[in-house]
Amino acid sequence: MDDSSDRVIADAAEEWEVRESRTPFQGRVTGVRSEEVRMPDGGWARRDYQTHPGSVSVLALDDKERVLILRQYRHPVRQRLWELPAGLLDVPGENPWHAAQRELYEEAHVEAATWRVLADYYTSPGGTDEALRMFLATDLSDAQGERYSAEGEEQEIEIARVPVPELIRLIQAGQLHNPTLVTGTLAVHAALTSPGGLDALRPPQAPWPARPFEA
Repeated sequence: MDDSSDRVIADAAEEWEVRESRTPFQGRVTGVRSEEVRMPDGGWARRDYQTHPGSVSVLALDDKERVLILRQYRHPVRQRLWELPAGLLDVPGENPWHAAQRELYEEAHVEAATWRVLADYYTSPGGTDEALRMFLATDLSDAQGERYSAEGEEQEIEIARVPVPELIRLIQAGQLHNPTLVTGTLAVHAALTSPGGLDALRPPQAPWPARPFEA
């Protein structure tokens, strides 16, 4: 068995040689990139992946430790999925915290007085370069002003608040499938039950090498 006790367990930046890179498709937000990458044996292999500007999501936790979740239709999987409020970083260099505040307001008409970084991750690193920063929002209140005028799938959004233990039960039962909701639920449970609690999480302006931003 490999003993990892003396190893640094952390992801590290690395870039293999690419001899050809082209974009056979570019949509309004995402595209497809096709590249020839040198393998460890010296050969070359093609890797096709979706290019993506990046995303933010918000796990909004109320004072009863209930998570605010949304349900909306997702056409690629032909299902209505329960999810966390989320959105694209479609403005280059946009501060992800500001984007997260906007998404919480637009999708749930909720504001939060306290923000922390809950998790940073790549949504599907074998098939897309999408990086996502998930925020934890607490000290919630109803937003002021008029509600955001929704479009597309967001016109039929449903909203619920569910206790963390119930979400964990539903995940384990195979009833919830959105990766951001699954990741966020397990991450906030870990934070709530760790010695440092929520205060051990990073501040909302913590650096994010995957998608550098202006403060």
